[in-house]
Amino acid sequence: MKNTSIGSYIPAPAIDYCEALRRQYPFDFLLSRPRRTRLGDFTVKPGVPPRITVNANLNPYNFLITYLHEIAHCVVHYQYRGRGKKRPAPHGKEWKQAFSALLQPVMNESIFPEDILHALVRYSQNPGATTGGDPALIQAIRKYDVQSLTPGKVALVQLNEGTNFVFQNRQFIRGSVRRTRVLCTDKISRRLYTIPAHALVEAC
Repeated sequence: MKNTSIGSYIPAPAIDYCEALRRQYPFDFLLSRPRRTRLGDFTVKPGVPPRITVNANLNPYNFLITYLHEIAHCVVHYQYRGRGKKRPAPHGKEWKQAFSALLQPVMNESIFPEDILHALVRYSQNPGATTGGDPALIQAIRKYDVQSLTPGKVALVQLNEGTNFVFQNRQFIRGSVRRTRVLCTDKISRRLYTIPAHALVEAC
């Protein structure tokens, strides 16, 4: 299996940060088929790079949180390998500190909708082994399972700049993010509009 790019699976404003983490803490990344018991995992075997997998069917916000959850395990691995110390607990204080720190740069409204962000900020203060253990966070995340609710549509913020899309039966070109909205160009009139970053649109 080959390493996978995460570009089409997470909100676009988070791509550069996530790719930088991958360079800082080298690991192989693979997509996984949906699993009932886990959203992602982190494994280490002698002589090969650490490996992270994430379920391919997650919505972009859940995918990003899960991806950073697993990178936190990788951070702890690199921090404590070869030190001769007792191996930290899988979701102990070392992992909690690493995960909280990794979440800080993405906890803003250009990446997460307000409802997820509000729950995520609180969750990040003492993250649990799974987001499923935080009812407020998982409820907010599930609202954006667009694959089942609105097939073919994605959040506008997921698209790359320059992408053509349809919103409310009009064609636009995706521009830059401005806090909670995205500056877009109407393809016919060429007028500029700001559209909510997490509006559901159809790429074309």
